Amino acid sequence: MPFVYQTGEEIRRGDRVKFHGEPGEIEFVVDRITGDPALDWYMEEFGGGVMVLEPNRFGRAFLHETQDQEDLLFVARA
Repeated sequence: MPFVYQTGEEIRRGDRVKFHGEPGEIEFVVDRITGDPALDWYMEEFGGGVMVLEPNRFGRAFLHETQDQEDLLFVARA
């Protein structure tokens, strides 16, 4: 299951975002078992999700539901 922004666009690693009004970046997206133990742990524990890196206030935030996340806004794709 791909993770999407409220706009319906698919979330991808490296996307530039605003999270609670602060600039950030999508560090990783995990929606299936990959063979990477660190990523697989998120899949097994939470059913997948996205890691948002926002260094000014939050550090990192793992979101396992994104389609209704109004504080996660897509800005640009590298």
